[in-house]
Amino acid sequence: MSVRLAVFASGGGSNLQALLDRFAGTSHVTPALVVSDRADAGALRRATVAGVKALHIPVAGRPEHMVGDDMLSALRDCDIELIALAGYLRLVPPRVVEPYRGRILNIHPALLPAFGGAGMYGRRVHEAVIAAGCRITGATVHYVDERYDEGSIIAQWPVPVLREDTAETLAARVLRIEHRLYPAVVDMLARRIADGPAADDTTTRLEVFRLGAADAGMADEMITLARI
Repeated sequence: MSVRLAVFASGGGSNLQALLDRFAGTSHVTPALVVSDRADAGALRRATVAGVKALHIPVAGRPEHMVGDDMLSALRDCDIELIALAGYLRLVPPRVVEPYRGRILNIHPALLPAFGGAGMYGRRVHEAVIAAGCRITGATVHYVDERYDEGSIIAQWPVPVLREDTAETLAARVLRIEHRLYPAVVDMLARRIADGPAADDTTTRLEVFRLGAADAGMADEMITLARI
């Protein structure tokens, strides 16, 4: 069984690309739809290049129920079973969250619940981390609910904050981890969907940590962290 995946993105789509690369040629996950609230999003171009359906669903100035109906129609037309938000800056309408509850994921460039919530995305997150004097930040994968960044946490991976870091250098270090962690979590959840009902969050987190520990690149990041 191949789990059909939709990715929602607002920007250039580097995390989308990491997912497309991970599942290219695989039999258990099929990237089937990319949705953006921006017609000019780089993510839509990446989808087209990869042969994945690319769809612009405008949000600004439209009633929430109309946006939700458009999303549900697209998801159903493509037989979507799993949704991954990858830099999608809009709140997913509740009428979409409810039928896909437990099957919508997001990745956030900090260790939630710190530095999350409405308006906390991209450079803003990294500037806030540096301003707060944090020595550790990271990436968080969590389930999506009706509020920004408040869904149950599935997995987190720490990233060091160096004394000389700027928002740009820190963002680049966190993004490298995002590109490894997110595909691993999506892969794992897709396999669990294919195999039957998902296990509880505790089991899921432990399995992802085992996946991460086996990844040489992630191990290198942990060694760097340990030396600070």
